[in-house]
Amino acid sequence: MRQSMTLIPTLREIPSDAEVKSHQLLLRAGFIRQNASGVYSYLPLAQKVLRKIENIVREEMNNAGAVELLMPALQQAEFWQESGRWYTYGPELMRLKDRHDREFALGATHEEVITSLVRDEVKSYKRLPLTLYQIQTKFRDEKRPRFGLLRGREFIMKDAYSFHSNPESLDDVYNKMYQAYSNVFSRCQLDFRAVIADSGAMGGKDTHEFMVLSEIGEDTIAYSNSSDFAANIEMAPVQMIYEKSNEELKALEKVETINKKTIEEVASFLKTSANKCIKSLLFKADDQFILVLVRGDHEVNDIKLKNIYEASSVELASPEETKAVLGCEIGSLGPIGASNIVVIADHAVEAIVNGVCGANEEHFHYINVNPNRDFQVSQYADLRFIQEGDPSPDGKGQIVFAKGIEVGHVFKLGTRYSEAMNATYLDENGRTQPMIMGCYGIGVSRTLAAVAEQFNDENGLIWPVNLAPFDLHLIAVNMKDQDQSALAEELYELLKQNRYDVLFDERQERPGVKFADSDLIGLPVRITIGKKAAEGIVELKTRKTGEVQEVHKEELLNTISKIVTNL
Repeated sequence: MRQSMTLIPTLREIPSDAEVKSHQLLLRAGFIRQNASGVYSYLPLAQKVLRKIENIVREEMNNAGAVELLMPALQQAEFWQESGRWYTYGPELMRLKDRHDREFALGATHEEVITSLVRDEVKSYKRLPLTLYQIQTKFRDEKRPRFGLLRGREFIMKDAYSFHSNPESLDDVYNKMYQAYSNVFSRCQLDFRAVIADSGAMGGKDTHEFMVLSEIGEDTIAYSNSSDFAANIEMAPVQMIYEKSNEELKALEKVETINKKTIEEVASFLKTSANKCIKSLLFKADDQFILVLVRGDHEVNDIKLKNIYEASSVELASPEETKAVLGCEIGSLGPIGASNIVVIADHAVEAIVNGVCGANEEHFHYINVNPNRDFQVSQYADLRFIQEGDPSPDGKGQIVFAKGIEVGHVFKLGTRYSEAMNATYLDENGRTQPMIMGCYGIGVSRTLAAVAEQFNDENGLIWPVNLAPFDLHLIAVNMKDQDQSALAEELYELLKQNRYDVLFDERQERPGVKFADSDLIGLPVRITIGKKAAEGIVELKTRKTGEVQEVHKEELLNTISKIVTNL
């Protein structure tokens, strides 16, 4: 492709509203342009990268036994009402009405549509398992679109759905999809982790997220420094043995702690440590109030609490609710005397000896508090967030944290949608059974941004060979020079004949502009035709390493092949 004939509008300055590297570079290198907040046009370079990512995804999906189809982005409200999500999905679902006042939504996801489709077409166990996928634009009205393609309101996604007659079949396909996703992101050369995750509003139980490691990631990953264990921080189990000290139990005593409400304030005032304090928080799990206790240096993990009670929602009680239930302010909560409410505690609390807790009376705390002597707990469980330095749950190494960008997610949905939407089949005995489902998503446009986030330097993007929009960047320094233009045209045709996809910069621009644009765009190899054109000598620069070498045109193909092979 001649560069003068395509659209690559590079920028010299960093756009003021671009916060992260991938957003800045994709804008500056002419890959994308914003149309509205969270809505982007993919310009020719980005479109070529997207197609390469999509081809990788298709190959891995097809190898895993999935079949491609395409469903409508415009979805009728009735399907969402059947599943119940029309009322619970929230404002991220873009809703609209047609001229006949019928309600629709722009597809944020396609569980309802695919379930209705398979429900109508598949009636027997003999047609199962069945895995279908599509690559399509999705729409979510994000409250705060940010980071360019990483959190937008319109984005490209691969979503797949599997249907089964038994859990073993779902397990088999889930494992195949897990491996396919690992293959996809490995082939994109991303530094990623597959982490145990929470299914959230999607429903279902078993689920993994595929997270690209990045400092600008919005999720925290807890992973072992000595094994392949990795989990979203909200799902990482804590498996520690807490040793109880053998100090003598002291008498319970109420002390005045005027205006001391936080753990840090109370611990400092009482000259003790946070790990000797009991943090008490009142939660509301659906309609039930629960007093949750953790050690003062720990934080309550509301996802774990939600899973223990199998609640649809868990949230902290409001100050008004706290006053009504326990008769005190939030900063004075404690378990002693809280006989009218369920009290559960993290395992670490049981090991506290002569500790501190709120007295359910403003400006007062108890000291010398001992669980099971001074208050009763209905259940001890893993209720806290894991911390760096904790032992890895698999017994290998210690936990370290990293930030991650979610690029893929696999779910075992079970019968959440098939039961709600009456998607059934006849089993071997002629009995009606709900289909068992799985769901598998990859953010295609988000993967493009994640690659850009990991592969760059101070001069621009550095595309992996198999994802680069072009294989080679051919630059003629001065097309007005007869020797240079003749050699450039000769090599352009030669490289195309040898199946290289070449971006040929034959523009009438200054050399500095051409080289700066080349570094910004980040193609794997740059071929510069300059002053030695008459001798048939060109300069090769490897974008990744910065290595520069001169070669004669007769050795060009062989040298390029060696460079590309080693990248």
